[in-house]
This record gives sequence, C-alpha cells and structure tokens, in this order.
Amino acid sequence: MTKLDLKDTLATIKSRQWMLSDIDWDAPGAELIREDQRENLKSFMADLMWIEHVGARAFAGLALHAPTEELKEIYRYFHAEEQKHANAELALMKRWGLLEDGEIPLPGVLICHSLDTMDKMADTAPFEYQATIIPMLEVALDGALLKFLTDEVQDPLLKVVLNKINADESRHLAVGFHVMGMLSGARARRTALVLFKILHSTRALSLRHVIATLPIIGNMREELYAMGLDGSRLSVAMDRYRKAGERDPRLESNTYYKIVRAFSRLVMERHPVWSRVEAVMIAYAKRIPKDRWPQRPSWSEELTYKTAV
Repeated sequence: MTKLDLKDTLATIKSRQWMLSDIDWDAPGAELIREDQRENLKSFMADLMWIEHVGARAFAGLALHAPTEELKEIYRYFHAEEQKHANAELALMKRWGLLEDGEIPLPGVLICHSLDTMDKMADTAPFEYQATIIPMLEVALDGALLKFLTDEVQDPLLKVVLNKINADESRHLAVGFHVMGMLSGARARRTALVLFKILHSTRALSLRHVIATLPIIGNMREELYAMGLDGSRLSVAMDRYRKAGERDPRLESNTYYKIVRAFSRLVMERHPVWSRVEAVMIAYAKRIPKDRWPQRPSWSEELTYKTAV
C-alpha cells in the first residue's frame, strides 16, 4: 500500500468541501418513497444519522491526540464532515416527509449508549485505540448501511447525496488505514501501556454502558437481516478491514489492529459462542427503561436539516 502524503491529503480535503446548500433538496423524486417503506426507513435513517455522530465524536478526540499538526487538522475536518453527513441524512428524512417540523429523531438504545460511551471516552482514550476502531466502524457504514439505502430507495437525489458522503468516507478510510500502518511495530511495553490506558479510560462507564455498546455492530447486522437485506453484505464490507493487512504488511505488526480484526471476525462470522453472548447483551439492552438511557449530549441540540448550514 502506498503511504499517504498527509500534506497533499489535507489539501485535497480542503478542496473537496461541500455544503448542504449545494444540493437541490426540492428536486423531483421524493414522491418515489413508498408508504410501506416509511416506518422502517425512518428508524434506519435515525440510527444512521446518530452513528455518524459517534464517528464525529471520535474524530474530535483523535484531533486532540494526533502526533502531527497536519493529522490534527485532518481529523478536525473529518469531525465536521461527519456532522455534515448527519445533517444531510436529516435533510433527506425531512424531504421524504419522515419528520415533523423541527423534529430530531431519537437514537435507539444501543446507539444511545454507544454515543454516550464515545462522549465520555473520546477525549481521554489512547490515540491508538480510536485510530484502530473507527476505520472498522466506517467500513461497516460505507460498505453496507449506505449501500442498503442505494438499493432500497429510488429517489435520484439520494445518489447525489451519497456520492458526496462516500467521497468523504473514502478519504476517512484512506487516512485511517495509513495511520494504522504508522502505528505498527510498537514495542511490547508500549502496547501493554496503551491497553492499560484503554481499560483506565472506561472508568467513567457503567456496566450497562459496556453491555449496551459492545454488540452494536452485531445489532446492525441483525437489523439488516430483519429489513430483508442479506446481512452477509456487512460481512463482505468488513472484509475490507480484515484484509487491510494483505494490502499493507505493516499492519501485521500492529497489535491493536490484530485485536480488532479478530473481534470483527467473531461478529461477522456469527461465532456460536460469541453470538449467544451478543444475543444476551442485546436482549438486556433492549429491556433498559427509557428513563435510564443516557441523556443526549448538549451539542446534539445543534443538529439541523436546514440547508443554510
């Protein structure tokens, strides 16, 4: 794999910025949404929008701890781009008549806890941890969830929006894989220290947070199956992460990558033991009363589908 020139990458990121106002939200095609799609589509889009914010919060944390100024600035752009993606997805929901005026849909219980977990950990978790986890989440988002929308929704404006989002996500992944290569070859002492810091950074979390956050990808997989999508598509998307070591041999000496890769294999291959554990955690999470769910982060009050943003 060719190493990125981060200076050139940053220049490309700056030159490829776009705004919601660049899109004609009144273009024909919204009427192609079928009535039988609306309920599932609203739930799916709401989860998608909040997953973008999980990524955004992680990028904000990465920007604090990145080892170079160029990388810090790249992550600041990525943070803003994930927020913009969420706003674009809200704008699509509004276009399709899925939202009341001013409505911001609430996340489901697992995403609610995942967002709160990221909000509590992002600024203190080790750079190596977040730089390894986020590309795994992004390949799932880019390779399966957004592809599901393309297959299921006939509105031609969706393709316009997703082309912009996918172009951003491809740069996020390119930087993500490059950084994982940079982190390869850490000495055993450094690796042990990072793993200790990861455990230490979870001190603000309750057991409920851990149980409700850990199976988030498995829950996404099952929701795709429930909506009639071949859930193996998510597994195929995850292959991009798992096979990254073949494209960049440096990753085979990256302990963090190998740990996350092994976990993704457990999830995507529905390992019989892990699947049972996962099912128990998901069932537990879905029984958590709403009054015990974390509150939405204060910054989420700024969410909007208005094209002036």
